Amino acid sequence: MSVPYVLVVATNAAVIGPYNRATGFFFPEIAHPFAALDRAGIAVEFASPLGGKPPEDGFDADDTEQAEFLDSKAYRRLSRSRKLSEVDVLDYDAVFFPGGLGPMVDITGNPEVQDTVIRAWNAGMIVSAVCHGPSAFLGVTLDDGAPLVRGRRLTAFSSAEEADYAGKDVPFDLESELREEGAIFEAADPWEPKAVVDGRLVTGQNPQSGTVVGEALVDALKQLR
Repeated sequence: MSVPYVLVVATNAAVIGPYNRATGFFFPEIAHPFAALDRAGIAVEFASPLGGKPPEDGFDADDTEQAEFLDSKAYRRLSRSRKLSEVDVLDYDAVFFPGGLGPMVDITGNPEVQDTVIRAWNAGMIVSAVCHGPSAFLGVTLDDGAPLVRGRRLTAFSSAEEADYAGKDVPFDLESELREEGAIFEAADPWEPKAVVDGRLVTGQNPQSGTVVGEALVDALKQLR
């Protein structure tokens, strides 16, 4: 049996909002899921809308898994991420969108991202994201025109968390927009880890959820195969 393969799609956006807040992908939201996938023997490849080195935010050198990821061959691969338009998502078993504020800039509403999500979904793959990563799902519609998230259980960075974190920087409130498209939004208390699995849709709430969403993704991949 072949090794499962996950495509991680990171942001290229380095700033956000009217105050030019520095951003990128949030480091633990790749490092922690990657650690869970790596422990399970699952292969990972990295892409981004523009390719190249994605900007990063939130690195904590005191976090062992973050430090190990920074020193890994996987991080070197991330630093040379493939251009999303040159990647065929059907070559993988799952697609995963990490958060950080950057996705609110260049992942949300991106036609190539939306095409990646719906092709993966229609092919029976697992679609996953954490924190602000589920912004990739906004505007994605099924063949009948219904939003992908309508009637599906998921989580993402909550309104309560955003209000105290980046409310003045983000162009919209993610929880509100997901609910508007019909998602059944679930949330733990602010900054508590939470993952939600609804069939092939696997989501995590916040930076603290990187490990649990990674483990949920591992379990979902095992069931898929």
